[in-house]
Amino acid sequence: MRPHAVHAVIAVKSLDQAKSRLADRLRPEHRARLVLAMLADTMAAAAAVPEIASVTVVTPDPVVADLALSSGAEVHPEPRPAGEDSLNSALADAAAGLRRRHGPVDLLALQADLPALRAAELAEVLLVAPRGMRSIVVDHAGTGTAALLVRDPVAALEPRFGPASASKHIAAGAVDLIGSWPGLRLDVDTADDLDLVVELGAGHATSMALHDIGWPSRVHQPVRRVC
Repeated sequence: MRPHAVHAVIAVKSLDQAKSRLADRLRPEHRARLVLAMLADTMAAAAAVPEIASVTVVTPDPVVADLALSSGAEVHPEPRPAGEDSLNSALADAAAGLRRRHGPVDLLALQADLPALRAAELAEVLLVAPRGMRSIVVDHAGTGTAALLVRDPVAALEPRFGPASASKHIAAGAVDLIGSWPGLRLDVDTADDLDLVVELGAGHATSMALHDIGWPSRVHQPVRRVC
């Protein structure tokens, strides 16, 4: 086991629930394609960081699981029943599974929709994060959490993702890391976020998906009714 190695975990829900806030701009199959592409770019950036020893995807979706495995990531089945706080319970369960497999290791929880993420950004975050503590990187909106890092090989992950997650993590003792990491901070929920990704520079998989989808001009066409 490499000293101070970090094991990353990413949670992805079912593709049929993918990116509902883009529903007025993209059809369900296009949203699913985009989710898979953004995950691929997020995993690729994380895997390119030498200090990250593994990437694990926790998901109930077999298509997501197949993508993760084909990309060299590990897959952790989403715990059942998922419960009301399914995202955090899934991340906590996957983190505990990592510790069972790899022993006392540092942990990193990443959002799955970071298509402009660069490996150098993650590497710098791992460098500046204080040891023996939890740290977060706040998202570009200033309220969410793009990444949760535990630089302590025995402390639990204790994720608090969801609405106002940044303040919840900080209230629980996490350090708010300060740095210019635009790709890491840019998670995608809205059409405006996706436009920012295009401006900043999306990863290869997301760029291809956006090209095929026809973003930013692609909007639902009215459904023709047959009487």
